[in-house]
Formats: sequence, structure tokens, C-alpha cells
Amino acid sequence: MKTTLLSIALGLLASMAQAQVTKSTVEGIGSFAQVETTVACSGAIKPTSVAGIKKMGFASIINLRVASEAGSDMEAEAAAAKDAGIHYFHLPFAGGAPDPAVADRFLETIQTAGNQPAFIHCASGNRAAAMWLIKRVLIDKWELDKATEEAAQLGLTSAPLKKFALDFVEAHKPTVWISSGLS
Repeated sequence: MKTTLLSIALGLLASMAQAQVTKSTVEGIGSFAQVETTVACSGAIKPTSVAGIKKMGFASIINLRVASEAGSDMEAEAAAAKDAGIHYFHLPFAGGAPDPAVADRFLETIQTAGNQPAFIHCASGNRAAAMWLIKRVLIDKWELDKATEEAAQLGLTSAPLKKFALDFVEAHKPTVWISSGLS
């Protein structure tokens, strides 16, 4: 009996540890990919899709687009979020010149109570997936290989953004303390 319960518990933990990415077509949202109910990463969205994002159960939208990008309309998206009653964060993250300070702000935002599940987007999904990779390793303590695979499923195809994410993770790894007292 104990062995059976242990086997079931280990099976459940293994399935929970292996988050599944689901891709869907959603009106007004490009490249929609969702990990469980925790997060969705996507490309560009239209302000008219914000109410639908709220109906899907998301507590916040984290927009990584730069205001100068073609097709971005920060003001309309922010207004739609306010109308829908969903938290809205604009963290401009330039894919061509990634700023570690934006990654720091992203980690703060994603960890703030009431902001999950989060809908993270940029123009193509690359920047959103890169930020999620960083979060998975530094906050969720995932192994790098597993987090990188998930990020690729979410849309991380840019080699420079992948390098940025991996370098950021490496620079922010916690120091391992050995407290066994053994010499």
C-alpha cells in the first residue's frame, strides 16, 4: 500500500515537473503558447483581445514590446487592460539590445502577489519566452536544459536572446553554501 501511494505521488510530481506547452489560435493574439495555467507567452496582441485574456483567467499582462515597434499601441492596450480589470505592466525590452535591468523588473513583477497567472507578450514570442526561461531557472529552480527546452516550445528561436537569458541566469545563480561541516 505504501509503495503504491509512493509510486502515485512520484508520478504526480513527475507530471507536474514536466510542464506542457499548449499552442492555440486565439483571435487577436499571435503565437499563443500556454504553460499549464501559470503563464501564456505570445507574440503581438490587439487591444481588442485583452478582455478575452481576462476571461481566460489571467491576472496580469506583461508587455515586453518597445513603443517604437511597428503595430504596438501601448496606450490602447493599457486602456483595454484597465477596462477589463487586469493588471498591466509595460516593461520595454529591446531584443537587439537586451537590458538586464528589464529582466530584474520582470522577475519582480512576476513574483508579486496577484500577478499570476501572467500573460507575457512581445511581437513574436521570443522575448517573452526568454524572460520565462530566466524565471524558470532562477525562481522555480528548474534545470537549465529543461527550462531551455520549454522556452523553445514557447517560441524562443533567437540565438542572441537565448544567449542573453543564459548569461543572465549564469550571472544571477545563487551561491551554493556547504554547511555539512565536513573538511
